[in-house]
Amino acid sequence: MSFDRLIEKIVQTQNPSVIGLDPKLEYIPEFIKAKAFAKHGETLKGAANAVWKFNKGLIDAVYDIVPAVKPQIAFYEMLGTEGIKAFYKTVKYAKERGLYVVADCKRNDIGSSAEGYATAYLGKVQVGANEYTPFPADAMTVNGYLGTDGITPFVDVCKKYDKGIFVLVKTSNPSSGELQDQIISDEICAVYELMGSMCEKWGAQSEKKYGWSGVGAVVGATYPAQIKSLREMLPNTFFLIPGYGAQGGTAGDLKAAFNKNGLGGIVNSSRAVMCAYKKEKCSEKDYAGAAHREAIRMRNELIKEIGEIRIK
Repeated sequence: MSFDRLIEKIVQTQNPSVIGLDPKLEYIPEFIKAKAFAKHGETLKGAANAVWKFNKGLIDAVYDIVPAVKPQIAFYEMLGTEGIKAFYKTVKYAKERGLYVVADCKRNDIGSSAEGYATAYLGKVQVGANEYTPFPADAMTVNGYLGTDGITPFVDVCKKYDKGIFVLVKTSNPSSGELQDQIISDEICAVYELMGSMCEKWGAQSEKKYGWSGVGAVVGATYPAQIKSLREMLPNTFFLIPGYGAQGGTAGDLKAAFNKNGLGGIVNSSRAVMCAYKKEKCSEKDYAGAAHREAIRMRNELIKEIGEIRIK
């Protein structure tokens, strides 16, 4: 099962973190942009080339420290077709470097449209006698708020191709409570709790080599009380935890997501790693080295809280 591979990588690296590859142009060192623009002009193609070169350097800097990366599709889509090419090259290269890849797309629809999204990021497309993998991600984020009709097509593709999904449950943004915290039943069940329980149900038929289903949940580090309650409710659901670092979440805030073996989730950091060279005020040409150092610092901070990570 897909998450089994992720868990094995987490144990191998002793690191429950995933690096978000969300490359705004202002994050990219000037020397990379200058070279890309000299070759392609100040065009979308030039910008996409700079993104790709930046990402490649980051992947080379962290591939032996972290188990996974998470490219956010929005930062690539805004550069049009050239940006999508950069996304594809980023996913492919990360896989070649041995990293687990979560495509952060937050897609959702029903029927054939949901099947199309699932196939694009997790499946294969038959074209005549040939079969193609559009984007070779290991997992993707999805929005479950259309209910079971919007999730079943993703689960079906995951089963067929051994992939995984992370469903939005309690997100890290400040206004998430406007909907997700609303009480909807006499049992004082909040919307996010109901969505979490649905994740547990959707994943019930998954193979569980290590006890975790193939349907994970996105649970923000910025809400530690909810992390604790959701972990108690969802013993088989692996968490993707955004909100650490730049959004204010700390290692202590998310400790409750993990069990006594140090398993249960993977923690995302994006800007803190991508822009580590700015925080260090080192040479921009050492941006990859700064990312490497920040990835190690993050790993050590997390391990200090959750302890050694082991299968049993």
